[in-house]
Amino acid sequence: MSACIRMSQPTDSTHMHPDYSPASSFTGRALPPMRARVDALERELQKLPQTDCPARWYFAPGMAAREITIPKGTVITGAIHKTQNLAVLSAGRLKLVTDNGIVEIAAPHMLTVMPGQKNAAYALEDSVWTNFFPTDETDPEKLVELLTESKACELLGGSENKQLIANRIED
Repeated sequence: MSACIRMSQPTDSTHMHPDYSPASSFTGRALPPMRARVDALERELQKLPQTDCPARWYFAPGMAAREITIPKGTVITGAIHKTQNLAVLSAGRLKLVTDNGIVEIAAPHMLTVMPGQKNAAYALEDSVWTNFFPTDETDPEKLVELLTESKACELLGGSENKQLIANRIED
């Protein structure tokens, strides 16, 4: 799963403000692992209208790259990756929630995404994020299922995306 919303005005300062620390909502008790906190954030984001975060795939022999544009003010959660891969922030600045806490990164920035990781980010500026995967597959729907614990239809814009379903306007 993944979720993506644009925050022109935070709807709940304890959950969506860019300076929000997930630790602050668990005062007085042991903190759950970061992955559990990102999952909880994603469940809350899925209740809100989705913003457009265009994704594009690029291919070269033995390699696939998925690029996503994240507008300034957007909170986004990513899919759970099955394989180690490289990620590049080629434009913008993000507050990135990682297994080790919240860090601010600015382009150009490269990092390694480990299997089982699920991250969240808040775009401080319009940003471009690209994951690079070693593969010969070129079908985006097959790639999503090969590389993540999601199905293509569950991701941003997909017909089974929980965020889109929760905010669908009935005719």
